[in-house]
Amino acid sequence: MKMYDDLAAWWPLLSPPVDYEEEAAFYARCLREASDGRLGTVLELGSGGGNNASHMKRSFEMTLVEPSRGMRDVSRSLNPECEHLDGDMRTLRLDRQFDAVFVHDAVCYMTTLDDLRRAMTTAFVHTRPGGVALFAPDCLRETYRDETDHGGSDGERRGLRYLAWTWDPDPADTTCTVEYVIVLREADGAVRVEHDRHVEGVFARADWLRLLQEVGFDATVVPFAHSEEAPGTLEVFVARRRSR
Repeated sequence: MKMYDDLAAWWPLLSPPVDYEEEAAFYARCLREASDGRLGTVLELGSGGGNNASHMKRSFEMTLVEPSRGMRDVSRSLNPECEHLDGDMRTLRLDRQFDAVFVHDAVCYMTTLDDLRRAMTTAFVHTRPGGVALFAPDCLRETYRDETDHGGSDGERRGLRYLAWTWDPDPADTTCTVEYVIVLREADGAVRVEHDRHVEGVFARADWLRLLQEVGFDATVVPFAHSEEAPGTLEVFVARRRSR
């Protein structure tokens, strides 16, 4: 995916960190409310450009895992005090545990139930007994809808705008497609257009809850609360690792 590779250096213009403050506060609150009172260390799987971490690090010691080197570089510039590691959420094993594991929308790149189970297992083995894991998918099968979105911003000498078109070629399977058209304006005024296709997973709420239970979590569904989202639009999964 070009967005996380060739175009990674443009990420702060596509998705500015300041836009994540309210969202990150919601995730931090969910973790605190579900914890057993000991919540200091948080492992983020699929941390991308570090936008959520740039706010959550005020409250927690964040360890950030991201497979894209370009996105790790962006995050290191934003979060130099955080530990950054290369890793895939399906296979990562650090041989240590954390008070909480956080998985933002990178979980959407799990496109099969087996992928999703492997990501949950990674979260489980890195969560201490009694600790908490939080998963924040972009949608569930029950809440999925075709849609278009747009955005972008300007930097000091260059700018970016994008159109994102989400559609589902086959509602009977577990994926949808997001087509991105990204317009980049360079410092010298030159403009180019890039197309980037992302295939993302879409799973039913019951499958999420069943898999979390099977890997060792007790999970609940929490409505996502944000001033820019209509109530009931999004849901997150908050899962406590059983003490035994």
